[in-house]
Amino acid sequence: MDNLSAKTKAIIAYITFVGTLIAFFINKDNKHEFTTWHIKNMFGLLLLLLIAQVTQAYVDLFFGEILWFIAFFLWAFSLVMAILDKKQAIPYFSEKFQEWFTFLD
Repeated sequence: MDNLSAKTKAIIAYITFVGTLIAFFINKDNKHEFTTWHIKNMFGLLLLLLIAQVTQAYVDLFFGEILWFIAFFLWAFSLVMAILDKKQAIPYFSEKFQEWFTFLD
């Protein structure tokens, strides 16, 4: 799978949690900065989605729904940016995701 482009790996990262794992392991041997950036971004979005699910179940259904829709919108935006071969950041979040998830480098 070494012949996959950085763009293809980045798109794979946005296909559920499993896609993020697949993209991480494919990118591990032949690292691309573009792919790594999108993997970190998706990992952060997955955590945001997890927070939304926990909020829905244990805190407040309405607030959890709002968080879920925000996470979904940000995921769709990020997927489109990967398809367009861009590193367009989600304001505030992408910068923090890159800073926090250095273990994914």
